[in-house]
Amino acid sequence: MAEAIAPKTPPPLSKTGQSDSEADSKLLKRLKNIELRSREYLLPDEVEKLLQAAKKMGRYGQRNATLLLMMYRHGLRVSEAIALRWNQVDLKEGQLHVRRLKNGKPSVQRLAGTELRSLRQLQRDFPDSPHLFVSERGGPLTDHAVRKLVSRIGEAAEFDFPVHPHMFRHATGYYLASKGHDTRAIQDYLGHRNIHHTVRYTELAPGRFDDFWMD
Repeated sequence: MAEAIAPKTPPPLSKTGQSDSEADSKLLKRLKNIELRSREYLLPDEVEKLLQAAKKMGRYGQRNATLLLMMYRHGLRVSEAIALRWNQVDLKEGQLHVRRLKNGKPSVQRLAGTELRSLRQLQRDFPDSPHLFVSERGGPLTDHAVRKLVSRIGEAAEFDFPVHPHMFRHATGYYLASKGHDTRAIQDYLGHRNIHHTVRYTELAPGRFDDFWMD
């Protein structure tokens, strides 16, 4: 008589209903960015380095550099950047009408001289499109294309960590906080409905502790 084989005991489940191995796997995925980068935002000189690298890459260097510049200056998500249309841009008055996604608050933001010059050149390069950032086929750039593009630019700039588009939005928040701008103003600029999403930038502002030790 064959020996009965006991049924295999399933792995224990965590409080979330996942096995320990599944929970560990998801934890490792959440920690991946920490392992790859010591921070999730870019410093101003790093942004400038990426802009210069973008300008030198291929036939669409000007378009690519303008894309990065706009994401940085206006804290744009990828989806917000690729959705930009020329009817949101007032080159004469130097204004950008920002439409936020994720239930964010819209705003009208100033376009500085560097942006105006880049945008005018972009308009000359792609005169027939209602969108700012256009692919070789004439349609708006896709989310995937921008993420791949930013990664390649980071490699071309010889960064020792992977670069992704959302780092430009974080860079906006940290830059404005480092300049001492009011938290509520930064909240409105980034379109946050909840100020708790903005506070993380002001918490890391470098000037907060300047007068703690006076030698």
